[in-house]
Amino acid sequence: MDYLEGVRSRAMVPTAKAVAALSALRGPLPPGPTSAEAVLHLLHEYGSPATMAKTSGRFFGFVTGDCLPAALAASWLVSAWDQNAAHAVQSPVAAQLEETALDWVRQLFSLPEGTGGAVVTGATMANFSGLAAARHALLTRAGWDVEADGLFGAPPITVVVGEEVHQSVIKALGLLGMGRKRVVRVPVDGQGRMRADALPHLDSQTILCIQAGNVNTGAFDPAAAICPAARAAGAWIHVDGAFGLWAAASPEFRRLTKGFEQADSWATDGHKWPNIGYDCGIALVRDPKLLRAAMSIQAAYLVHSEERDPSNYGPELSRRARGVELWAGLRSLGQSGIASIVERTSSYARRFATGLKAAGYEVLNDVVLNQVLVSFGTPEKTLGVIARLQTKGICWCGSTVWQGRTAMRISVSSWETTKDDVELSLGSMIEAAAE
Repeated sequence: MDYLEGVRSRAMVPTAKAVAALSALRGPLPPGPTSAEAVLHLLHEYGSPATMAKTSGRFFGFVTGDCLPAALAASWLVSAWDQNAAHAVQSPVAAQLEETALDWVRQLFSLPEGTGGAVVTGATMANFSGLAAARHALLTRAGWDVEADGLFGAPPITVVVGEEVHQSVIKALGLLGMGRKRVVRVPVDGQGRMRADALPHLDSQTILCIQAGNVNTGAFDPAAAICPAARAAGAWIHVDGAFGLWAAASPEFRRLTKGFEQADSWATDGHKWPNIGYDCGIALVRDPKLLRAAMSIQAAYLVHSEERDPSNYGPELSRRARGVELWAGLRSLGQSGIASIVERTSSYARRFATGLKAAGYEVLNDVVLNQVLVSFGTPEKTLGVIARLQTKGICWCGSTVWQGRTAMRISVSSWETTKDDVELSLGSMIEAAAE
């Protein structure tokens, strides 16, 4: 509580002195015990000052929200329960609340009835899980049991991605043995959206990965134009929607997600919107039997029941009951609360864009959601402004290179962010640029 109450009054970045003081927590393991109170005191005394103040409401460096109070408190209770969420027999509460939370997400995204999934660590594992189900489905269709026989000698699968595909998808493809380079890249437009007119030939042995929310611009691939043809060709459509899919919960932004409900699998993050806290990724599959076939585990000592066993739908066996935290965060917000976070933070992104434009700086993207890219001139000038802004400590933004332009990237994702935070941060940005 001391940390949370003081975080807004400190600089965003820890001081060099605070980072150096972490040496007090290093060194050899003590020969004897240390009291729990002393351990916690050490963590707070030396660890807390060396954190990024990302729960201040002024952290705009990545698309990462702050943890909702209900989800934070639920995480304490989950740790006290110490449940293994692998099987319903080990933790009925973990299994049932995870299943409930997944169906709430399905409803928020307007996905087909019967869609199921898993609560995993983040969007990388959510992409991995959805693509594992795709791999299983396509190779089973070709008469190959990939879970039993691996990929050696398997029929080929074509993977099609946009030119600005997120690297979490590429990493997932590598982990699945389908290759980081063995992809067909589709050209994108000036906002990073996959061009529907440039799609290659698709067939029943194709996985098409489309994007809901470009990590730089926030732009959405034109799913309504792409998905009907892909479905007609028998291709598997996978959606990487780490933050963008949550726009479906908002009456204002729901139009951006039109057509994405036609996909076969979806990946998103709860620790972006709607601010559940780490770690909370969500994988959803239209036919959950395909996800189960790719992920299930059997052993003589494992006790299965008639209930849904979470370990049969995700990569892990033993894990904490993270679905409870997702349930708590969603229950605390309700549909209107989730919509409010999306709409409020996106309005703040527009305010950053208009304020920076008015000050004479170039906004590179159409601000369709919560992402803003701004150039302050040459790459050197832009990087210099970012460095000065970070040193000032009022807010924190990072850099990116997008379609050949060096830019400062502003990602507004936190329920904690207020109008005052935006105006204070905007002033600091303009001041850093003027210097």
